[in-house]
Amino acid sequence: MNDAVKTGATPLEGDGKRILMILGTPKASSLCHALGEAYALGARGKGHVVRQLKLGEMVFDPVLRDGYDQSQPLEPDLLEAQRQIHWAEHLVFVYPVWWGGLPALLKGFFDRILLPGFAFKYRDRSSVLDTLLEGRTADLLVTLDHTPWYFRWCQGAPAHRQMTRATLAVCGIRTRHLNEFAPVRPSSEEQRQAWLRKAEQLGSRA
Repeated sequence: MNDAVKTGATPLEGDGKRILMILGTPKASSLCHALGEAYALGARGKGHVVRQLKLGEMVFDPVLRDGYDQSQPLEPDLLEAQRQIHWAEHLVFVYPVWWGGLPALLKGFFDRILLPGFAFKYRDRSSVLDTLLEGRTADLLVTLDHTPWYFRWCQGAPAHRQMTRATLAVCGIRTRHLNEFAPVRPSSEEQRQAWLRKAEQLGSRA
């Protein structure tokens, strides 16, 4: 684990694992919020420290206007998000799959903060990248309206591949568990309560 991961937790917070939860939905309330709270409850029950970033409440431009050609100053909420990612040793992303991919707000969040010098760096003039966020792990809590088998075998699970392989792994973050909660639309209250219990169990094993 690199030195960046070792910094951050205060004595008042305790000595459990430092967990940062990122709620990647713009909605004010949803099943994702409930799953996140259940996961946090399970993790805190084991003495871990859990902080949250709710992207829907943050103020930032989700559009990377000029790519990496020009510097785009980070808003205070994004600077704070970078500090929290450095603080964390385990990340939890909770989000829905929309149109087979990540919500635009979550994708824009990644575009803005996972920058060269923070999440990765280029080797000289080549396209080879060195990861800068190594030592961190991630759990993904993902809601879908499709059944998981249909999303994987008929659509190719593009959101999962984008998140685990094309985003987190490129920064050095190892995905530990990818948990699907689906299909949401026809689910019963009994099924949703079972999902919340599962999320709490996942948190207790963080």
